[in-house]
Amino acid sequence: MTGPGALLVVGDVVTDVVAIHPEPLAPATDTAARIRTLPGGAGANAACWAARTGTAEVRLLARVGAESARWHERALVDAGVRPRLVVDAQEPTGTVVALVGKDAERTFLTDSGASLRLCPADWTPSLLDGAAHLHLSGYLFFADSSRELAVIALRAARDRGVQVSVDPASAGFLAALGPQRFLDAVAGVDVLLPNEDEARLLAGLPDSAGVVRAAAELSRLVPLVVVTRGAAGALIAERGRITAEVEAEPALALDSTGAGDAFTGGFLAARLEGADPAGAARAGCRAAALAVTRPGGRP
Repeated sequence: MTGPGALLVVGDVVTDVVAIHPEPLAPATDTAARIRTLPGGAGANAACWAARTGTAEVRLLARVGAESARWHERALVDAGVRPRLVVDAQEPTGTVVALVGKDAERTFLTDSGASLRLCPADWTPSLLDGAAHLHLSGYLFFADSSRELAVIALRAARDRGVQVSVDPASAGFLAALGPQRFLDAVAGVDVLLPNEDEARLLAGLPDSAGVVRAAAELSRLVPLVVVTRGAAGALIAERGRITAEVEAEPALALDSTGAGDAFTGGFLAARLEGADPAGAARAGCRAAALAVTRPGGRP
């Protein structure tokens, strides 16, 4: 008996510098912190969680700098992912500094580096051979060359009848790009996986508007919308209405970095194995609950 088709993730690989500081940052002096340098990136994290929680083959296309290409490749292989890493000749691997406070919430300082320099020349149609699902990291849509690649990959998947999902990735970058430009670029996707802030932005609603309304509105544009809500779990919307609410798994949170990526990986792995949206969201919540108990965004 054959297993599910492969999952292809096109996204970002970055080096995470995670600084967990129990006390508030002290301006102009030292703040004690636990600091770790770890492999990360929204696309890579999701791929690793999918490989950990599911049985499908997981592939990843991303761009890295020469200085850390071998380290990142080894970390991905060890996690069960089949990476295709394009080595950039000009820029180093992207770096994200994650400042994590006592409440486990994080603030990011982001240098995209090589990650958003993915371009159409990096795309190979054979990446979709045997694939049942394509997942695109939303970060790809925030730079011209990587956005062009993402659109090419999306169209190639649609031509083959392969399902496509997108995680919008960053409310701040979404606001800078423009929500409508993002929606135009992802037209035709089957699954959208925003968090609450991203959902409200994409739906064109004010902060005071409820996330339920935002999810419902977005599901008029995308067949399946799954809004992650942190400790409140997830909302599932289809055809203009909420069809399920899934509770979060209890967890003692240390670092919320990558929790959304873990949800995405767990969700997609479960969908490939035949779970309905609610069952897949529960799998995503289990992965996210595990992710927040450790530093960084990987299993």
